[in-house]
Amino acid sequence: MKKIISVLTATRAEYGLLKPVVAKLLEYEEFDVRIVATGMHLSAKYGFTYKEVEEDGFAIDEKIDILEDSNTEAAISKSMGTALIKFSNYFEKLKPDMLMVLGDRYETLAVCCAAMNARIPIAHLYGGETTEGAIDEAIRHAITKMSYLHFTSTLEYRKRVIQLGESPDRVYQVGALGIENILKTNLLSKEELERSIQFKLDKPYGVVTFHPVTLEDNTVKEQFYNLLCAMDKHDELKYIITKANADASGVMINEIIDQYAAVHDNVIAYPSLGMLRYLSALKYCSMVIGNSSSGIIEAPSFGIPTVNIGDRQKGRIQSDSIINCRAECDSINEAIKAALNEEFIKKAKRTVNPYGDGHASDRIVNVIKEYLLENRINLKKKFYDITFMC
Repeated sequence: MKKIISVLTATRAEYGLLKPVVAKLLEYEEFDVRIVATGMHLSAKYGFTYKEVEEDGFAIDEKIDILEDSNTEAAISKSMGTALIKFSNYFEKLKPDMLMVLGDRYETLAVCCAAMNARIPIAHLYGGETTEGAIDEAIRHAITKMSYLHFTSTLEYRKRVIQLGESPDRVYQVGALGIENILKTNLLSKEELERSIQFKLDKPYGVVTFHPVTLEDNTVKEQFYNLLCAMDKHDELKYIITKANADASGVMINEIIDQYAAVHDNVIAYPSLGMLRYLSALKYCSMVIGNSSSGIIEAPSFGIPTVNIGDRQKGRIQSDSIINCRAECDSINEAIKAALNEEFIKKAKRTVNPYGDGHASDRIVNVIKEYLLENRINLKKKFYDITFMC
């Protein structure tokens, strides 16, 4: 009988990372891989990004809509409640042998709660990381404690998962999937990218992504205007902005982005570029600007500078191609100047990315094979013993 693996995806970025793992799992007849799409994927506001999954030739087993219309703290809690109810029904019907999740978003936490109650073993990609400026850190650690198999991007993160009390023989350092996508994806030429986004890249340009800093109160609007202030000081650059996620205050940021792009000829904004266009944009850009994890994890593999703003990514392991700055106009401005400095550009080109060698998906799938197909352990029984025994 085939082993059913349910793969959760709720955002564009998360799917892009999971894609090579899903492709490899589908190569095995012994696995019945069920992709379930939820969250931002199903929202017109965020570009109906579930279509990217289908365009890649992957069937979506079920689309489960959970998002509220707003992104307030109360709306997020309501979305989590909806996810808990709807995914409880989904798991009761499907009864998968494993749930695979990536990251640290609030909907993922709710889905993992439903899976834990259904005694479904959870394989979690990328625990052990720290992001001191975001509530993601608490969510990530909570998911770690509900999971059975753990895949970390670095040795330090593996050690942290073990420090959280997880058994070392279930914690695997595999590297970051984002590095694999960079090394193994046939990226667009610059001309193809220009045609695809309908934006001429005839000047140096920055790729900009800024998400709300969820552990800070009432700072989002001011911080984002400070970023735009710094961008205005560098009108010699063009900018490709990818919009914020469905976090608290994300809608407000996206409204400001639309207003800004409408009156600046050197700016274009997209709800989602998708993995191919996003990585292609990184390949030819002068720098990444913002507070997204991609500036820390993926950008160094292109040998480009990252201007990392504020505390959202504070605590992550960083390469020496990253310039950290405060979320203030002058500080961001100085960081952009530093990223344009010829000596720093040379330094960025020489940087070594600490997040792996591009073979993460092979390592992940081999471990899952070992547990689900080679009967190393009765996974469901063991998970039950760990989670529910007093």
